[in-house]
Amino acid sequence: MKPAKEAKKYAKTLINVVDIDGVPQALTELTAIENLMVKSRDFRSFLLNPAFSQPDREKALKKMAESAGFSEKVVRFVMHLSEFRIIAALPEIIKIAAAIYLEKKKRARATVLTSIEISKDYEERLKRSLKKLTERDVDIEFIMEPALLGGILVKVGSTMYDTSIKGQLRLLKDELIKG
Repeated sequence: MKPAKEAKKYAKTLINVVDIDGVPQALTELTAIENLMVKSRDFRSFLLNPAFSQPDREKALKKMAESAGFSEKVVRFVMHLSEFRIIAALPEIIKIAAAIYLEKKKRARATVLTSIEISKDYEERLKRSLKKLTERDVDIEFIMEPALLGGILVKVGSTMYDTSIKGQLRLLKDELIKG
């Protein structure tokens, strides 16, 4: 099976195992494990290296989970990924599971780039506009990007809305070239 297909299969499995309302907490816990894998070469090697026995991995993961307060379902899920050597796909599994969760909850995630800090009133107006446009509740992440000359860039899923000055100038240039 291809890695992307496998990641999607495991993402769906995760959602079924933890139930839809438990997904945010499970994703938080899995992200913590992913971060640990990135930061600690030893931990990553421990999960990926076949020289370590599955019982040793299980014991270590349970101990780590206890100290971190992770749920039993997430620990079993990670053990399963480790056992079947798919743990390296954890970042992709998290990404796909988050997308499936948002889809099931009729939510969308947007990233908004601005050159300056925007007011709460404008944030609310933008949120209402995006809700109307996407027909979903929208979680917005605002990022200040000083290199942006003016206007905003909005990314919802794979769609980009560019109202920046640079974007408008690019559209004007394209129109002038077309004649």
